[in-house]
Amino acid sequence: MFGYIAINKAEMKFKDYDMYHSYYCGLCKCLKERYGIRGQVTLSFDMTFLIVLLTGLYEPETKKEVVNCIAHPLEKHTARTNKFTEYAAAVNLILSYYKCKDDWEDDHRRKGYIAAKLLTPKMKEIKRQHPSKVALVSSNLKQLSLLERRNEQNIDLMAGLFGNIMAELFAYRKDEWEASLRKIGFFLGKFIYLMDAYEDVAKDIQSGNYNPFKEAYQKDPLFSENCQKLLTLMMAECSREFEKLPILLHTDILRNILYSGVWCRYTHVTEKMRT
Repeated sequence: MFGYIAINKAEMKFKDYDMYHSYYCGLCKCLKERYGIRGQVTLSFDMTFLIVLLTGLYEPETKKEVVNCIAHPLEKHTARTNKFTEYAAAVNLILSYYKCKDDWEDDHRRKGYIAAKLLTPKMKEIKRQHPSKVALVSSNLKQLSLLERRNEQNIDLMAGLFGNIMAELFAYRKDEWEASLRKIGFFLGKFIYLMDAYEDVAKDIQSGNYNPFKEAYQKDPLFSENCQKLLTLMMAECSREFEKLPILLHTDILRNILYSGVWCRYTHVTEKMRT
């Protein structure tokens, strides 16, 4: 369930793209420094959004440096890091670890088993740092897995469990902004779960894997339109809560993601379904 919370580069100003990319590079750098190559390969655009959101809200001291990139060894890139980069790196690893674990337990994917094993030593460190967050993620994912095995068709219940996970991870600390950050995370989490199910429904029907959209996809002629309405509702709630926050820093980047970027994948998937 990664890759849905990204920018729409075509509608972003060059200066905003450079700024966004510098936080992405900072996250990559932090993952490597704290968790090694095995942590670095879990890099995700989704957590870059979390860094930019928390940075825009709390405006922490941020370090700017020029770094070499393993993906582009002949080029130098600007990297920005702050305390939220370290937090997002830990969150990134938590989600990656449990996804790999889930891949092994549900589908017996050997790649998932190996990846989870490699990440286990790093997870022990994160569990000591964020015990309550790891516990909530673990319990909600276990409940999701249990309900999937029972073929639960209540899409709101299923998406809500992943929403609970993201709500907990978006709430960096207990303060006056906690409730809003939880709501942003909750509805964004539901959007991610629904988008993942929407994208994989045809493949899951073919493979026999669980998907809460199977019946609607096969029987409802308005399946895509109804999914779009549901996804729009999730992002409307998420964006409404975002607009309540007193954020002045990086607002153009954040709005690009919330109002446009999250729909790029949906558009691609929908066009693919129609061909």
